[in-house]
Amino acid sequence: MLDYRQLDWKLIAVALALSIIGIILIMSAQYYADTEYQQTYFQRQIIWLFIALVVFIVVIHLPMRIFDVSAYLLFFITLVLLVLVLVLGPSRGPARWFSFGPINLAPSDIAKLTLILALSRFFAYTKLPVISKRRLAISGLMTLIPVMLIIKQPDLGTSLVFFVILFMLWFWSGMSPWYLLLILSPLVSLVTASHWLSWAGYFVLLLSFLALLKPGMLNSMVVVILNLAFGIFTPFIWNRMAEYQRLRIKTFFDPSLDPRGAGYQIIQSKIAIGSGGILGKGLLGGSQTRLDFLPERHTDFIFSVLGEEFGLWGSLLVLSLFAFVFYRAIRIAARCRSRFASSTVMGAVAILLFQFLINIGMTLGFMPVTGLALPFLSYGGTALVLSWTLIGLIISADYRWQEY
Repeated sequence: MLDYRQLDWKLIAVALALSIIGIILIMSAQYYADTEYQQTYFQRQIIWLFIALVVFIVVIHLPMRIFDVSAYLLFFITLVLLVLVLVLGPSRGPARWFSFGPINLAPSDIAKLTLILALSRFFAYTKLPVISKRRLAISGLMTLIPVMLIIKQPDLGTSLVFFVILFMLWFWSGMSPWYLLLILSPLVSLVTASHWLSWAGYFVLLLSFLALLKPGMLNSMVVVILNLAFGIFTPFIWNRMAEYQRLRIKTFFDPSLDPRGAGYQIIQSKIAIGSGGILGKGLLGGSQTRLDFLPERHTDFIFSVLGEEFGLWGSLLVLSLFAFVFYRAIRIAARCRSRFASSTVMGAVAILLFQFLINIGMTLGFMPVTGLALPFLSYGGTALVLSWTLIGLIISADYRWQEY
């Protein structure tokens, strides 16, 4: 029988406070919308919050052992759903969700959760060495399969979350951060290859790093070849991109290049946040929101609404609440005796933290516009249920931290 007194009520209260703040911001963001359907988004978010809390209650009552035993089965079912959404989805536009009347179910959000469980079980029970090529290959393949299906939808932004989960669990299961840097190095080569001088400087640093780390002759050769390949093919990749794709990358660095097109969202978001000042313009008082200048204000740019209407103090308050969630979750992961439970909590942290950083960075112009929701705050039923399911797993792991 669950002893409710031993639950982490501080963490639950903070997550609930963030969800309520999100509902208030959604209401404010759509208060002056053109249609009644848009004006009532916050009402549907309230319904989704009740659903999310029901799921949360179910999750905390289930022993972690149940998730451990069923991890691979749940992961397989999710892969089937990802295939079905491509087959049964709309013939036009992105095939990202199943529609059940007013309810949309996104399998990609469910896949984030089941990948955490599957990888956590694999890392908890595998006997392979931490830097074993077979261990890397199996876990990498487990991640790559759902990623390829999600890219097919297409949804590149969501697919990035899966790699973050993998890298977080690689690190948490014992891999040295220096080896993680080597695995990421081809992406750095891809970026620095935009100019031969920066690429040459990067290669000097890479070779020096390999000399210090000494990962072995074969591993060093593989890293160098991959970096060369990524750098050499950068111009070909750039030239094969569509013009709008190249423009999106350019406007990320300089939104003024296309102020009415690809750079419009970032410019309006910065204006909204900057105009809020220290105290903000007050609830329903944001001019960028009220006059419909700020696009996707109830989903991707909900933080911009917060900055405009509640200013710096309101933004810092929300950031502090998120910081508390991450701090508390990492402490829980560190003290769990079960390797599966500990990895599951860190996987949950990876999702929440990555989407938090990317979404807020996007609204400030530090990150490209990817469409990743801000946990608890952005409008979206499946995303809210996912966030509360992750909180449920964290609370459950904390309650049963002594179990192996």
